[in-house]
Amino acid sequence: MSQSAKTPSTSTAGGAPGAHRPADPLPEVTHRTVEVPGGRIHLVEQGTGPLVLMVHGFPESWFSWRHQLPALAAAGYRAVALDVRGYGRSSKPREVSAYRMLAHVADNVAVVRALGEETAVIVGHDWGSPIAANSALLRPDVFTAVALLSVPYAPRGEIRPTEAFARLGGDGEFYISYFQEPGRAEAEIEPDVRGWLAGFYASLAGDAVSPSDGPGDVTRYSVPPGGKLSDRFPDDIRLPLPWLTGADLDFYAGEFERTGLTGGLNRYRNVDRDWEDLAAWNGAPLTQPALFIGGELDAPTRWMSDAIKAFPRTLPGLSASHLLDGCGHWVQQERPAEVNRLLTDWLHTLPAAPARAVD
Repeated sequence: MSQSAKTPSTSTAGGAPGAHRPADPLPEVTHRTVEVPGGRIHLVEQGTGPLVLMVHGFPESWFSWRHQLPALAAAGYRAVALDVRGYGRSSKPREVSAYRMLAHVADNVAVVRALGEETAVIVGHDWGSPIAANSALLRPDVFTAVALLSVPYAPRGEIRPTEAFARLGGDGEFYISYFQEPGRAEAEIEPDVRGWLAGFYASLAGDAVSPSDGPGDVTRYSVPPGGKLSDRFPDDIRLPLPWLTGADLDFYAGEFERTGLTGGLNRYRNVDRDWEDLAAWNGAPLTQPALFIGGELDAPTRWMSDAIKAFPRTLPGLSASHLLDGCGHWVQQERPAEVNRLLTDWLHTLPAAPARAVD
C-alpha cells in the first residue's frame, strides 16, 4: 500500500501529526509513502521507465538528489529518491539496532516491491553508498546494477570497525568515534541545526579543501580534546555556497529541526553490528555492473585509495571509476551536470536501458 500526490503527503510518516514542513522545493515530483517491514519510507519520484533508486547519506535527505531526479527522468528512467529510515518523513524507530545495515537493505527491497517493480538499479552517496552496495551484495536478484558516489566499495574486513576508527583522529577523536555515544553529537548539533549543517556542508565541500592536504590527514574530521566537531568548521561561512543556496539550507534545516539528528547518527552506531551481521560476506566482491564517482578532494576517496585500487578484484563488473577534479564530498550537488552525464551514460549501457533520444 502507498500514498502518492503531486504535493507533499498529509501523512507524517513517523513525524508528529501536523508537523510543520517547508514548501515543496520540487513541485514536479510525486511524493509517496510506502509500507516496509520496519515502518514506512517516504520517497519522491519523477519519470517513467526502468527504476533507478537513489539513497542519500548523512546529514541529507531525498533532496540531495534534486538535480538527478529531472535529469534521469528526461533520460527515460523512473527516478526515485527516498528518505532513508530515520530521516525526513520516513519512520524513525527508537532502537539503535533498528538502523543496522540489514534493515536498510530490507527497506530498499520493500520499496522496489511497493512500487510494483521486480528489479532496480541502485545509486548511493556517502552512507547511501555502502547501503546501496550491500543491497546489491545481499539481493542481487533485485538490484541488478549499482552506482557508488563518494564512498568506494570495500568488502567487510577482519578488523572490528570501532577498533579501526579508534586508531584515527591524530591528537583528537575521529568523528565516527565521536558519533558512537547516543546523545553526545545531538547535544552539539540540535541547539543550532541550521548553523551546524552550514558548517558541516561547507567544511567537506571542494572549495574548503586544499589539494595540498595530505590524503591521510584526518584533522578536519576529528574532535579536539574537550571540544566539538564544529571547532573544525571554517570560521567564515557565507551563503550561498557555489552549490548550496540559502533556500537549500533552509530545506535541510527544516527537516532536521523537525526530526532531530538521532536517526541519521544511529547509522554510525551500528558499524560493529553490521560487521557481525555480514560475517558470511567477508571479503565478498560485488559482481553486478558498477560505476564509481568520487571527488578528487573528498575525504573518503583519499582515505580509501587502496579500496579504489582494489576495484578490479572487489568490483569486477565496474564500467568506470571517475574522480572529479576539484570536487569535494557532495559530488552530485557540487557537480550536478557532470554527475548526471556520467550516470545517464552508464545507465544507457545496461540491459533494458531505454532508447536514447535522437538529437
